[in-house]
Amino acid sequence: MNELIAVITITVLAVISPGPDFAMVTRNSLLLSRRAGVLTAIGIGLGVLVHVTYTLIGVGVLIQQSLWLFNAIKLAGAAYLVYLGVKMLLSRPGETTVDSSVVPMSDWVALRNGFLTNALNPKSMVFIISLFMQVVRPETSLEVQIGYGVFVSVAHMVWFGLVAMCFSADALRKQLLAIRHWIDRAFGGLLVGFGVMLAVEHGAH
Repeated sequence: MNELIAVITITVLAVISPGPDFAMVTRNSLLLSRRAGVLTAIGIGLGVLVHVTYTLIGVGVLIQQSLWLFNAIKLAGAAYLVYLGVKMLLSRPGETTVDSSVVPMSDWVALRNGFLTNALNPKSMVFIISLFMQVVRPETSLEVQIGYGVFVSVAHMVWFGLVAMCFSADALRKQLLAIRHWIDRAFGGLLVGFGVMLAVEHGAH
């Protein structure tokens, strides 16, 4: 029971802490649509399952012990965040109108954005590996560990789904879409900042 409480508590604290996932869901919900935000949230939850899967099959231990592999994954994630951020920074006011759904984004692209943002996020990688290596006991059955993984994934979907619902409220969107260009740049700057911080962090883990 103590293990379950620890998993739930640590997961909740990790999920609600600001980061690239939050920035991406907020941006897509506020500037695109509620549907785009919710699909981004679902994609984030699916990205979590990637970390859970390789951790459960033992690859997480390899990543934890291999500095070059960890750094390679970290740099790939940082590069993706910088890429997304630069795209937002280069957005132009003429790309949208206040009464439209802004720059069109297909369901697949929204889902993919959320998935890649989390799957390539070294912070999520470290969180999942640490959770299963340090909190979950070795004698815990595989079924229970899978259950933990599903819980962590669903927790991400629920939290960021709520974030999407909040930031896609019509009243808020109508007020802010007029300055969409600057908001897009602000979120782009955040993502570039996250990416740069990941890239320059010390390789030890």
